[in-house]
Amino acid sequence: MEMRQREHVHAVMTLAGEGLPLPPPLSELATPDAIIRESWTRCVHTHRLDPTRMQEAVILPQQQWREHRDRIDDFLHIARHGLEALYQQVAGMGYCVLLTDARGVTVDFIGDLQLDPALRRAGLYLGADWSEPLAGTCGVGTAIATGQALTVHQGDHFDATHIPLTCTAAPVYDPLGRLNAILDISALTSPQAKSSQHLALQLVKVYSSRVENANFLRWFRKDWVLKLHPSPEFVEISPDHLLALDAAGRVIGHNRQAQLMLEAAAGTSVLGLPFEQLFNLRFGDLGRFMRAVPGDRRAVTLAGTGRVLFLHAVPPPPAAMHALVPAAPAMPAPLAQLTGGDPELLRQIQRAAKIVDTPVSVLITGETGSGKEVLAKALHESSQRRDKPFIAVNCAAIPETLIESELFGHLAGSFSGALAKGKRGLIQAADGGTLFLDEIGDMPRALQARLLRVLAEREVLPIGATEPVKVDIRVVAATHCELEALVRQGRFRDDLYYRLAGAHLKLPPLRERRDLPWLLQKMLREGQPPVAISREAEEVLRAHAWPGNLRELRNVVDFARAVCEGGVIEVGDFPDALAAAAPAAATAGHPPQGAVAALPEAQLLLQYLRAAQWNVSAVAHQMGLSRMTLYRRMKRWGIRSPNQSGH
Repeated sequence: MEMRQREHVHAVMTLAGEGLPLPPPLSELATPDAIIRESWTRCVHTHRLDPTRMQEAVILPQQQWREHRDRIDDFLHIARHGLEALYQQVAGMGYCVLLTDARGVTVDFIGDLQLDPALRRAGLYLGADWSEPLAGTCGVGTAIATGQALTVHQGDHFDATHIPLTCTAAPVYDPLGRLNAILDISALTSPQAKSSQHLALQLVKVYSSRVENANFLRWFRKDWVLKLHPSPEFVEISPDHLLALDAAGRVIGHNRQAQLMLEAAAGTSVLGLPFEQLFNLRFGDLGRFMRAVPGDRRAVTLAGTGRVLFLHAVPPPPAAMHALVPAAPAMPAPLAQLTGGDPELLRQIQRAAKIVDTPVSVLITGETGSGKEVLAKALHESSQRRDKPFIAVNCAAIPETLIESELFGHLAGSFSGALAKGKRGLIQAADGGTLFLDEIGDMPRALQARLLRVLAEREVLPIGATEPVKVDIRVVAATHCELEALVRQGRFRDDLYYRLAGAHLKLPPLRERRDLPWLLQKMLREGQPPVAISREAEEVLRAHAWPGNLRELRNVVDFARAVCEGGVIEVGDFPDALAAAAPAAATAGHPPQGAVAALPEAQLLLQYLRAAQWNVSAVAHQMGLSRMTLYRRMKRWGIRSPNQSGH
C-alpha cells in the first residue's frame, strides 16, 4: 500500500468512524464535503465495508451484465444517442462515458480504445458494478444513494484503490419518478483540484436531462404533453418541465424537474391529480396554448404559488386524440380516478366511459381483490343513474336456500318462514339504479333462468306473486371465474352469459400494473393519519407478487399506518407474513459444507458476499436476483456463510 493510500485509509477511518478532526499530517489533506462524509459513514456503518480492504473493481461475466442490459433494452436505444453526444463533448480529454442501470451495473460504455486495458482494470467498463454497498463511495453508487448529481473526485472515493479516478454522475429518472439509470463520465487521471470537474458536472446534468426527456416523449407519444419553461423563448425548444395528461386531464407522467416543482407546490405526489389542481387553468382551455399562439401569450400560473411559467401544449396525434374536442366530454372523474396511467387499465376504463349511459349489460372479470366492485361503483357514479341506488349482491355469500327470496322478494305468507309483511327483493331495490351481481359464477343454475327473464323483460316476479313488477335497472356482473369454461362444463347458461357480457371489461392484476407507485401514494394520502413511506419499504412492496391484489395492498397499508412510528412506514411495520416471507424462505435450510466450485460465477458470488459482509439481501439486490435464487446458487456451489458456523 502506497503512502497516499495509507493516508487515505486513515482519513476515512477517522472521519467515518469517529467524526474527529484529521490529525497531522492528514490535516493538510482537503476535508471532503458533507455528501462525501455521509457516504463514508454509510460505507462503514451501514454497508460494513472495511477501509483497509482494497478491492479491484468487480466486473460481471458477460451473461450477467447482459441480463441487466436486457431489462432496460428499450431505454438503452434512446440513451445511446445521449451517450454519443456527451462523448463528443469530452473526446480527447481522457474521459469515458458510462451508463449504468438503477442497481449500478454498467450497461453501456464509450471510451478511448487505446486506453481500453487500463479502463477495464479500473472498472470503467461494461459490466462493472459500482453500487455503493460493493464499491463504496463512488460517482455511480453515491448518485444512486442520494438521488443527486455529484462529482466523486480522487480522494473522495472510499476504497483507496480508486483514489486516482475522478467520476461525475447524474441520475436519470423514468416518467413515474423512479430511478432508471445513472449517466457518468470518468477519467483515470485528472488535476488534483475538485473544481477542475465543474464543467464535467454541468455536462452530465444537461445530458442526463436530455436522455430523461427523450424517454419521456417516447412513453407519452399518444398523450397530451405539456412543456413548461420560465422563458417563452425556450418553452418549445428546451423546456425545463414536462407533464403528460390522460384523456381526463389527469397527470400520468412527468420528468424529474416537473416532479420536484409540482410536489413542492402541491405537497404530495402529483401522479393522478387533475391538471386544474396544479395550474390556474382549465384542462379544456389547453387548445389556446398550442404552437399557433405566440409564446409570450401562453403564460400560466402555478396553483398556490403564483409562479408564472410559459406553456406549450402538444395534443395527442389525431388517431389517439380523445380530449379537448368541444363536443366530446372528458372522461368521467369517478372512472379517471381509478388509474395512475397503467396502459391496460386505462384502455379498459376508456371503453367503460363510452358505455356509462347505455343499456348494455357489463361483465367485469379479474382476480380476487383486483377492484371489480370499485369499477362497478365508478360506472354507476359516472352515469345518469348516480342519484339512484347501487345495490351490490354477492352471489357466493347468500345461502342457496335464501338467494331466490333475497333477489326477487316475496309476498306475505308465500312460503314457510316468509315475513309477515312480505319482502322487497334486491332487484326491485335497485329500480332506477344499478344492480351489481358479484361472483355471478356461483349463482345456482336453477336461478339463472329467472335472472335471464329479468334481463330480457326488465320485470321481476316476487315469490308468491302472479303479476310481474316492472324494473329499470342497469346490470353489472363480476366474477373471478372463467365463465366461458363454466358454460362448456354445463354449469352456467350460455344464453345468460351472452346477455351479461354485452361489454366485457377485464381488470389486470396488481402485479402487472405500472401505476403501483401512484396507487400507493393515493392510499397513503387518503388515509388518516397521513404517513410517508421509506424507499426501502416501497421497494419491498414493488417486489411483492400481490396475490390478493388491491385488497391485500390496502390491508398492508392500513396495518403499517397503524403501527408505524414518526409518520414514516418502514419495512418492519409490514405484517409479519410480508416482512418475514423472504428471510424465512431463505433460512429454511442450511447449505452444505464444501469447497467453492472453481467456476468464475461462483468466485464472483463469493467476492460479492465477502464485500457485503455476507449480507445476502444486499448481494441479491446488487445482482438483480431474488434471495431464494441466491441461496440456491450458494447451495449448488457449496458456499456457506461464516455466520452459520455455529448452527
